[in-house]
Amino acid sequence: MTDQNDILFERARAVIPGGVNSPVRAFKAVGGTPRFIQRAQGAYFWDANDKRYIDYIGSWGPMILGHGHPAVVEAVQKAVLEGFSYGAPTEREIELAEAILALVPSMEMVRLVSSGTEAAMSALRLARGATGRKTIVKFEGCYHGHADALLVKAGSGLATFGNPTSAGVPPEVVQHTLVLEYNNLQQLDEAFALHGQDIACLMIEAIAGNMNFVRATPEFAKRCRELCTQHGALLIFDEVMTGFRVGLHGAQGVLGVTPDLTVLGKVIGGGMPLAAFGGPRAIMEQLAPLGPVYQAGTLSGNPVATACGLATLKEISKPGFYEALAKKTRTLVDGLKAAAVAEGQPFNADSEGGMFGFFLMNELPQNYATVMTTDNAQFNALFHGLLDRGVYIAPALYEAGFVSAAHSEDDIAATIAAAREIFSKR
Repeated sequence: MTDQNDILFERARAVIPGGVNSPVRAFKAVGGTPRFIQRAQGAYFWDANDKRYIDYIGSWGPMILGHGHPAVVEAVQKAVLEGFSYGAPTEREIELAEAILALVPSMEMVRLVSSGTEAAMSALRLARGATGRKTIVKFEGCYHGHADALLVKAGSGLATFGNPTSAGVPPEVVQHTLVLEYNNLQQLDEAFALHGQDIACLMIEAIAGNMNFVRATPEFAKRCRELCTQHGALLIFDEVMTGFRVGLHGAQGVLGVTPDLTVLGKVIGGGMPLAAFGGPRAIMEQLAPLGPVYQAGTLSGNPVATACGLATLKEISKPGFYEALAKKTRTLVDGLKAAAVAEGQPFNADSEGGMFGFFLMNELPQNYATVMTTDNAQFNALFHGLLDRGVYIAPALYEAGFVSAAHSEDDIAATIAAAREIFSKR
């Protein structure tokens, strides 16, 4: 049979750089041909050959209810009939803002935007404008979108400023970005001792999802809060991935740490392009048109996206939703670990809510450097083995996975059985 994915990939590469519109989709890290998805429903999607896969990426997090949830589809269809976009305010924007603020106590006001990258770069600008400072602190392995100032790797020495990780980013653009090791308390203390008076903000994924799944330790998250308060810097939680995914109140609810600004995305749009950033009224009122910090967007608060987001938030706010989702996710990771151990495969896994990650090693990493020691060849073999058996996980070693409310016990059992078969043949 002719592989329609191969045909589509060849066409795509002729007109789209690398054949994809976001790099990880290209399968470059794992090899092989990307699957071109034709449709999705519940916990599954189907590729161009009409092969079904159990989906554990869920559009990289948003599809917490699964694909095509009836209440969400109905809300979107109704909104589409009313109009795609107006470039003017709508009541639904207010409703979504009110819903977000009701669930995230650290936020008193929120600004809607269209992508996580846009939300993160806007939050940084706001932090610099509100504090009058230039320096930002981030952590190696945390991804906050592809804004120039955030595309940096750690410097050559302890608490040194970062170096660009992308062509097209001049060194002077990242000269005020300080990159530290995740969960390294000593480095964190030293950075604030050296640069505290110049730091505008510290941005962190409190549960990182872009070096697979790595938690900030409670001590580390608490120290980030203490040092920001002590030195007059703003603490920004990037919850694009974790917001409403690890729990109804996000990673900040799990850790019990209150940030100054929060960046949200993915789940709040239910699969539509929608993101947000917010915080205390005094800080948010620094934004135009009230204050001097400029931020704007033609499609911000899009009426179809807000309808999708509102319907999604309504469903996930129902009693027992997260308890059931967390149990399902834990069953998956525990089952995968048991399958690996039974076949002598080093394996460790962790999860929170509907987000999970696993590592083919004997310990759970606490930072990016440790994550980088994972055996790529072993992961690639597992990825392709699962793919052949109709299970789709992230096509990259450094990405978290996602379980939805639509995944069944049979789906999870089938996934574990497929993994054990692969481990047994290694």
